[in-house]
Formats: sequence, structure tokens, C-alpha cells
Amino acid sequence: MPRPKPTRLNSLWSPLQLLWPAITIHWAAFKEAFRTRGFAALWSPAKQLDLGVASLLIETSEGFIQYESTTVVPSLVKQSRGKILELGPGPGNQIHRFDSDLVEFIHAIDPNPHFKDDIAKKLQDTDLESRYKFLACGIEDSDILRAEGVTEGSMDTILSIQVMCAVNDPRVIMKEIYKLLKPGGQFIFWEHGKSQDTLTSIAQTLWNPAWSTFVGCNMNRDIRGAILAAGDWEGLEDVKVEDDPLTFLPRTWGVLVKKA
Repeated sequence: MPRPKPTRLNSLWSPLQLLWPAITIHWAAFKEAFRTRGFAALWSPAKQLDLGVASLLIETSEGFIQYESTTVVPSLVKQSRGKILELGPGPGNQIHRFDSDLVEFIHAIDPNPHFKDDIAKKLQDTDLESRYKFLACGIEDSDILRAEGVTEGSMDTILSIQVMCAVNDPRVIMKEIYKLLKPGGQFIFWEHGKSQDTLTSIAQTLWNPAWSTFVGCNMNRDIRGAILAAGDWEGLEDVKVEDDPLTFLPRTWGVLVKKA
């Protein structure tokens, strides 16, 4: 039987497929925090949101891995080489996709500390365990990164798989990424952002407050614009943009090289 074609109405309600499970996971995380910490759990909402987002991404990890395996993500990750900075590794969904023969060392950074144990478990099944380090920080935390040798012009590869939607300001983060890359270093990305379709972009804006709160990222950012504006890149002609006007999460991806 042929699949029914997507409609504008179906597209409008499609975020509920992930949003409702996200809300239930956040509620479960809050109830557990309230059970163990009492009313003190009410005074740290940011920590509660971090725990809820981590719980959501850990619980849906296998589903995301299976989905990304049907996309260009595996082939993009395999191009990572040398000294690598992985942004927002989450529960370590990309660990098995690195070509260990090309990896000198991977620093994986995420300000949410709740992914550390899951990443450690995934590393046990690879030969990257001694060449992979998780840091609970953001790219803005230059003191922490500097202590690990992640300094201006030091990275061969920076990898970003669905990360720019969740940072505070993609343009600021992209400027930092450009600084950290060596001349000739590569920025590898697979991101989602604002739809080029007017009606879908309006619907994204309507959904975004709930989506950003419970799923932990933003639907309606100009991610591609932030990436391209970060500096002087080679490979701009190869950047791809999904053109499906009905998807709420249109992808853009590519491998850009910092000009020498």
C-alpha cells in the first residue's frame, strides 16, 4: 500500500511525535528529583531541564542512531581526522562511526554533564577509549579547553551533528569554531534550521517555545547563515540544503575547510 502524502496539517502536528514523550520524560525526572531532594528541586530549574533533556536523548539514543544511519551522517563522521573537537556528543551516538585509523584524539564537549556515564559505556566497545575525553563545558569555556590543549588554530576537525540548534547563539559559537580550526582544518556538520517555506517557518515559530523547553533545541534558527558567515571557507558550493517544504526539521550539511 502506498504511503499517504504528507500534508500541511500533518506537518503542523508532527512535532507532537517527540514533544509529548519529551514532556513525560521531563515530568518523570522532576518527580524523581522531588522524591530525593524535596522542595529543593524547585530552586534549580536549569539543572532539572538538563536532567530532563539528557534523559530524553539517552532514552531515544538507539532510535536516533538508527535514523541517522539512513542519512549522510555516517559518511560525514568518518571524514573526521587528526585532533578532533566533537560538539554536543550527547550520549555518544557518533562514537562507533569514527574511523579510528584517522583519529589522533577526540575532545567531546557538552555543558550537560549527565552524558558522561553513557559515553564511557559506549567507549568500552571501541579502541578509542584512550583517545576520547568528555568535557562538561561549552566552546565558550576557553580556560577549560586551553588546559586540554584546545587552543586557537589547534584543531584538524570540528564535528557538529545537530548541535547549533541548542547553543545560545549560533553566530557566536561559529566564530569560536573558526578560530579553533587550523588553516586547512575542516568543519563537518549536519544541522537543522529554519524552513525556507513561509507557512512552515511560521508553524516552526509557533511550536518553538514548547519545543525548545522540552526537547532542548530550536526549530527556527538560520543555522546555515551562521555557518557561512563565520569566516573564509572553501567548499561552499558543496553545502547541501534539504528542500522539503513540509518538514519541521530541514537539514543542511557539508564539509567546509578553513582557508589557509
